[in-house]
Amino acid sequence: MFEATTILAYRTDRLAVIGGDGQVTFGHTVLKNNATKIRTLYNSKVLAGFAGSTADAFNLFDMFENILENRKGDLLKSVIDFSKEWRKDKYLRRLEAMMIVLNTKHIFILSGTGDVVEPEDGKIAAIGSGGNYAISAARALDSHADLKPEKLVEESLKIAGDLCIYTNKNIKILTLEE
Repeated sequence: MFEATTILAYRTDRLAVIGGDGQVTFGHTVLKNNATKIRTLYNSKVLAGFAGSTADAFNLFDMFENILENRKGDLLKSVIDFSKEWRKDKYLRRLEAMMIVLNTKHIFILSGTGDVVEPEDGKIAAIGSGGNYAISAARALDSHADLKPEKLVEESLKIAGDLCIYTNKNIKILTLEE
């Protein structure tokens, strides 16, 4: 588990939403509370979020976006190619880092060990130190509340922020519509 952040992604048939908190920690100290750990890629057709070292995030986002460009935005083929490249790189594969990437068709969790995981339900994924709290809240809200996807992500991340000391409530959210 990473003591880094919380990223939550939620996908419907026509909408993809990703959110992340803003806390950056070093050990047990908060260095920054308004960092941006999510971004749009490939002409705003793919959303991505990162848990791990902030400096490494930029390398991995750039690497993934280059692969997306080469694959003309095909997310499925891109995640496979990316996981191979990430795993092959001697430095990057040792990172304690994970990414979530999604569009309106797919959602994947990626790691430096070569993992490419599509959630069983195909619609909710979370990573980072508060990931288990966020995904639990999101599943409950998805099943028992009538919230818009953006609000579901926001409220789930707030719950994670209440429980995880490495997660705050300075939440940023990105949305992608088909």
